[in-house]
Amino acid sequence: MTTLFARATRRAGRSHFRYVRPVPFAAATGLVGTVYRRIEAEFGMLAPPLALHSPAPAVLAASWSILREVMVVPGLVPRAEKEAVAAAVSLANNCPYCAEVHGTTLRGLVRGKDPEAIAAGRIEKVTDQRLRALAGWAVASADAPGPAPFAPAQAPELIGTVLTFHYINRMVNVFLQESPLPPVQGLARDMVRRGAARVMRRLASATPLPGLDTDDLLPAAPVPGDLSWAAGRPAVANALARAAGAIDEGGERRLTEEARGLVRAALREPGPHAGSAPWLQERLDTLPARDRPATRLALLAAVASFRVTDAVIAGVRTTGADDAALIEITSWASMTAARHIAAGQELGDHPGGHRAV
Repeated sequence: MTTLFARATRRAGRSHFRYVRPVPFAAATGLVGTVYRRIEAEFGMLAPPLALHSPAPAVLAASWSILREVMVVPGLVPRAEKEAVAAAVSLANNCPYCAEVHGTTLRGLVRGKDPEAIAAGRIEKVTDQRLRALAGWAVASADAPGPAPFAPAQAPELIGTVLTFHYINRMVNVFLQESPLPPVQGLARDMVRRGAARVMRRLASATPLPGLDTDDLLPAAPVPGDLSWAAGRPAVANALARAAGAIDEGGERRLTEEARGLVRAALREPGPHAGSAPWLQERLDTLPARDRPATRLALLAAVASFRVTDAVIAGVRTTGADDAALIEITSWASMTAARHIAAGQELGDHPGGHRAV
């Protein structure tokens, strides 16, 4: 049954979006309608970071499939630890929207001052050794990955969380406003955060519907070699493979092979001042003029999503791109970056705890 909270958030979330118009819940049919209903049933609300994908139905299904199997389905890693990783990755990516959401959820799940320390980026002040190690690893995941502070059996969930939020942060930085909270300050903001923490604790404590998975949403696909770290959790590996296939298909439809090669090369060797105007110009000069707007968006989404501006989006629109094209370009670049980062994590024989939820 749909809750009053879920129905209310359908309306409240409309003001969060920019550049694209998500499909309204009441108008959602086909794959979008199916995914929307499952998100509400299993996640508790139609979260704007998911709904923003709806102009491209297969990409919406891909983003939900990954988030569900990595974060929502119970496994070896407690939800609080995944939320700490999500909040830390969001801080590293300069994604204030996601940092607020997952910092607030962490406040609802963990007592004491550790959630505030993680939300503020003061990882060294976190008193819980496990949370401190995970948050520190997550913050460094893109630029200076170190040995994983967890047992190999937990890699599908924890590296999966890193991948999920390096992806979602990039999409959110482009298509959502900076904060999900009302524009209030001081005591009023503290009160809103406390109320939100209680709601998010309840939502994070829910479990998916029994007997339901995401296999019917997207075609089966082989697990790519760069996602082999997920093999220990077949449901996660399967969801990632299907999602990667759908997102790759969208990228191939919207970006030339040369453009996609430029993005991959930039991830391997970004060089100094990645995402700056001179950095972009050096790479775009190799392309025909007609291919530059979409490639500019893809490069920025991959290496510096917070640098995407109105002018960048307007440039892509001049080529005839609709909302679906914007989502597929940005999704492909964001997922390519997230997969690159996840594949670079160091897995070792860490004696970290193997805790069931």
